[in-house]
Amino acid sequence: MTDAVGGHAKSGSEETKVMVRVWDPLIRIFHWSLAAAFAVAWLTADELQPVHEIASYAVAGLIAFRLAWGVVGSHYARFTQFLRGPTTTLAYLGDTARGRERRYLGHNPAGAAMTVALLVTLSGTAFTGWLMEEPGRMAALSDLPQIAAPTFADEEGYEAGYGARKAEGSLKDIHETLANFLLVLVALHVGGVVLASFRHHENLARSMVTGTKRAPGPRDIS
Repeated sequence: MTDAVGGHAKSGSEETKVMVRVWDPLIRIFHWSLAAAFAVAWLTADELQPVHEIASYAVAGLIAFRLAWGVVGSHYARFTQFLRGPTTTLAYLGDTARGRERRYLGHNPAGAAMTVALLVTLSGTAFTGWLMEEPGRMAALSDLPQIAAPTFADEEGYEAGYGARKAEGSLKDIHETLANFLLVLVALHVGGVVLASFRHHENLARSMVTGTKRAPGPRDIS
């Protein structure tokens, strides 16, 4: 499932390094566009609301694309290729802690879990922001079943005005909490990229620019 795109011989006793295509152009554009859109949305929150909203819509659109591309996209972009169960992910994290994790050509199990966490949290942040944009959208929550909107309803009911203010405050808290949690996830993601790059002697950030990585070795998982 990989195509050799080039290679070069190293001097001395080092083996020839063959590079293979892993990340398709759309995945690379998605990755850096999402990073840029999130950064703009974060930096303009409460300061430049029109820019913040545009960046947030860009994030939502990119997430929608990634979900679709995860089903019909190239081999290493598909969720079926890189998603692993909790047992495999925990085992990989244990191996990483002991310094003996195997190299994955695509997403490793920890990276796959982080991808899901980022997509889910970004979706929640974008959705709560969208609800806050128009008061009528929040008001519609009161028409949902109790299980769908437990934060915005109480057992005895309340006046429409009070309920709207309560919903707005709760929704804003959720939105800000999710946004702050995203910063934690981003920090963990960057840390994981740096660690994997160091452990496996390859620049993972650069591979997301070029689309290529070192061909898999005997112990690597492709």
